[in-house]
This record gives sequence, structure tokens and C-alpha cells, in this order.
Amino acid sequence: QTRSLDRGAGVGYGHSFHVTDSLVAATISLGYADGWHRRAASAAWFENVRLPFLGRVSMDSIVLDISALPPGRLKAGDLVELIGPSQTVDQAAGHAGTIGYEILTSLGHRFHRRYVNG
Repeated sequence: QTRSLDRGAGVGYGHSFHVTDSLVAATISLGYADGWHRRAASAAWFENVRLPFLGRVSMDSIVLDISALPPGRLKAGDLVELIGPSQTVDQAAGHAGTIGYEILTSLGHRFHRRYVNG
């Protein structure tokens, strides 16, 4: 889901993030119920563009700032990268104060795994 957010809008639990300048946001279906650590990483990637997290990681979702992408470029069903060439599992783990193995072993049954050239 994508939508425009105006200045002053709140995002996340308790509106922990407040929009300071209008932006375009996307909600992805990944959260701590999937085993994604609440502090692991602070951005996703799409076509080598960094998409910062807005607010907190929720139980079932994360909101991304996709304003850096051309309008309409990211569509429902497109995949964003959380672990991969742009951000290694160890880098994501570093944000959570843990190690990559803990990130990988925490990912639950709702998380789709795809191993490429592994």
C-alpha cells in the first residue's frame, strides 16, 4: 500500500514518527511477528535506492519513505530488499545490537525464504 502523507501526519504505534515535510509512504507486510527485530536495520532498498523506515517496526508491518523513487515506480507486489547486496545480514544485525545468525534464526514461518547462489 502506498499513500501520500502531509506534514504533521503520524506514523506507527502512538504516532512515534511525525511527518515534517510531505512524503510518499509504502507499507510492507513484515513485522516483529515475522521475527524481524524491531531495531534491526533502519531502511529497505529498492533498485539501489535507500527507503528509510518511518516510525517503529509494528507487529505485522513497516512503513517506508519512498519519496526518493519516481512516482508510481514501486507498486503493490514489488519486492524490497531488507537483507541482500545493499544491506548485509550483519549490517542489519548491527542496528539491533546482535549478530547475523540471530537475525536469520529469528525469522518465523510467515517469512518467505529464497536462497540465490547460496
